[in-house]
Amino acid sequence: MSASVTVQKTGRFIGVGVGPGDPELITLKALRLIQRASVVSYLANAEGGSQAKNIAVEAFDGVTHEQTHIAIVMPMSTDRSQANEAYDGGAKAIAAELDNGRDVVFLCEGDPLFFGSFAYLLERLEGNFECQVVPGVSSINAASSALNHPLTVLKESFAVVSGRHSAAQIDTALEQHDSVVIMKAGRARPRILAALRKTNRVQDAKYLEYIGRDNERIVRDVTTLEDKAGPYFSLFVVTKSERGTR
Repeated sequence: MSASVTVQKTGRFIGVGVGPGDPELITLKALRLIQRASVVSYLANAEGGSQAKNIAVEAFDGVTHEQTHIAIVMPMSTDRSQANEAYDGGAKAIAAELDNGRDVVFLCEGDPLFFGSFAYLLERLEGNFECQVVPGVSSINAASSALNHPLTVLKESFAVVSGRHSAAQIDTALEQHDSVVIMKAGRARPRILAALRKTNRVQDAKYLEYIGRDNERIVRDVTTLEDKAGPYFSLFVVTKSERGTR
C-alpha cells in the first residue's frame, strides 16, 4: 500500500474594503476577517503610516492573537514604474505567506475593486492563489450621504471620471451626463474648476475632502474654492441644480 502524500493547502488572498474614512462604515464581514486574520497587509507611506489601517482601528482593537503585518510602502509619485516595483515586492511577500497556507487580508480604502490598490495585487496573484473580495462603501456613496443629496433620480445619466483624465474627457462627461463624480481631484483641481466654468456646471458642483474623517471638508459653493491643487483624497460631485419630481 503506497504511503499517502500530504498536499499543503495554500492560503487565500482576501481584499477587504474598509470604507472611505469613518471606522463605523466597515462591514461586519470585513470586521470579522480583519480580527481573525493571521496576516494583514496594506499600503503605507515612507514613515509607515497607513490610511486603511487607521480606518480599521476599531477592528484591530478586537484582535486577541499575534498578527503579521505586511506594509507595502508606496512612493507618492506619478512615476508608475515606482508603484509597480512596490506592488511587485508586496505581491512577493504576500505570496510567501499564501504558500505557507496562511490567509492574507489586504485592507483597501473604499471598495477594493473601485479605483482600489487591491486590483494591482489581484492581477499579480490571482493566477496562482484563491482570491476573494469583500466590498466596501465607496467615497462616492459616502459623498452623497455627506451632502444629503441623491446622485441620480429618474432617468438621469451618471458618469464617474478621474482628475487624471484629459481636459477634453472631463468636458465631455460634464456636457453629456446629468450627474458626474470626478475622483482623484487633488492635483487636477485647477483643471476641474476650469472645466466646470467652461461647461457652465459651476452651480451644479460640490467639492469634498477626506469624507468621513476628522478633517472632512465640504464646499457647496465651488466659486469660493481655492484655484490650486488640493489633497489626494478629494472629489467633485456634479448634479443637476433643478430636478423633476415625477
